[in-house]
Amino acid sequence: MNREKKFLKNTLIITIGKISTQLITFLLLPLYTAILTTEEYGIVDLLNTLVSLLIPIVTFQIEQAVFRKLIDSRNNDVEIKTAISTTIFTITIQSSIYLMIFCIIAKFIHNDYKYFLATNVITCIYSNILLQIIRGLGDNRKYAIGSFLTALATLSLNVLFIAKFHWGAYGMLAATFIGNSICCIYLFFTGKIYKYISIKVYSGKLLKKLWKYSLPLIPNAISWWIFNSSDRIIVTSVLGISKNGILSASYKFSNAFISLYSIFNLTWTESAALHIDDKDSSEYFTKIINVLLKLFTSICFGIIAIMPFAFPILINIKFQEAYNQIPILMISSIFNVIVGLLSVIYIAKKDTKAVAKTSIIAAIINLIVNISLIKFIGLYAASVSTLVSYFAMAVYRLKDVRKYITITIDSTFVKTSLLMAILFCTSYYINNLYLNIFMVLLTIIYTWIINKKSIKMIFSLLQNYYKKHKI
Repeated sequence: MNREKKFLKNTLIITIGKISTQLITFLLLPLYTAILTTEEYGIVDLLNTLVSLLIPIVTFQIEQAVFRKLIDSRNNDVEIKTAISTTIFTITIQSSIYLMIFCIIAKFIHNDYKYFLATNVITCIYSNILLQIIRGLGDNRKYAIGSFLTALATLSLNVLFIAKFHWGAYGMLAATFIGNSICCIYLFFTGKIYKYISIKVYSGKLLKKLWKYSLPLIPNAISWWIFNSSDRIIVTSVLGISKNGILSASYKFSNAFISLYSIFNLTWTESAALHIDDKDSSEYFTKIINVLLKLFTSICFGIIAIMPFAFPILINIKFQEAYNQIPILMISSIFNVIVGLLSVIYIAKKDTKAVAKTSIIAAIINLIVNISLIKFIGLYAASVSTLVSYFAMAVYRLKDVRKYITITIDSTFVKTSLLMAILFCTSYYINNLYLNIFMVLLTIIYTWIINKKSIKMIFSLLQNYYKKHKI
């Protein structure tokens, strides 16, 4: 199987496990926005934001290092056992230290939800670690199932806790804790992780190598947190928790789009690590990046085109203000995709310092723009700052990766996409029924024209998979 077909096959396996959870999430948006107040929605979003900040600080991003290590060690059982044992014991020690510090600090925190900063951080840490171990071992099926179980359990319990028991924010946070716990249990036993854990093979020498790789990723992770989460903190501080709930609702669509891309990024990262030193790496990387960029640009325009019809159905009227933020956030997500496609080159070359550097610069831009504009344009400051910073990082990385390989983006595609973006955004804000219908039809035509070869290849792989497994 050639590189492209193997990449698509692995992607399809993971997609099957993840795409349905995104669909369920959208179907439950009317429930969340109807039952929860904007304040409750804002509280849940803020707690999850803090959890996402604490995880890389506690773990030192070692899950990324062990994933990269396991890719190189797949044919060596001794190295696999040493890597997994060292990682698990290290994370257990670091998590214990975090809990001790939290118990001391918790006395000074006066918030009804504070203990979720302990429970949800720990379960998310172990869920992330086990998912990366399974992925590093090459078992994409179990990775997909583990991710699916997490989302399915979380979403199902959200319905039960919110609609039946009326637990509000407590219910959503508790559902996240249980969902991640289920993922941990599933992966630990079905992946037989316990067979790889032994204190006898713990290696301090290996730990130093893992940390050498992962430590530069901490500022990178914090920078991404600034991208994705500081907006919430600033909005809450300046405009109030209710406005943060509205902002959180507007982010749901761009976040779902990036979650869809992250499915491809999982297999793209693995493929890049395996083929970065091939003689034709520049041609291979250029081909894959252009294919994925065209695909996700089409999906982005499609979401913008159907949003005038979908938003009133999915989002309660009290979150109406979120509507105007969506196109800006969706366009910024295209640049986010470019950033992600290029970041795997740094990861493949183990140049995590470059990853951190570019992310930090862009995060600073995000903060400056957001803080400068929020008192003048309100919620728009969050979406505009996101767009500006992602654009800056995409341009910088596109030039910077040339020190490793040369990536050429299709110039005709760039020009037509810019024109299409202007048309879609203009139509979105005019919000005329007939114009909206026309834009949906235009999206379908545009998607087919620029993705014809890729669509045919995907259908071919699906047909072969159907015949082979008789599903």
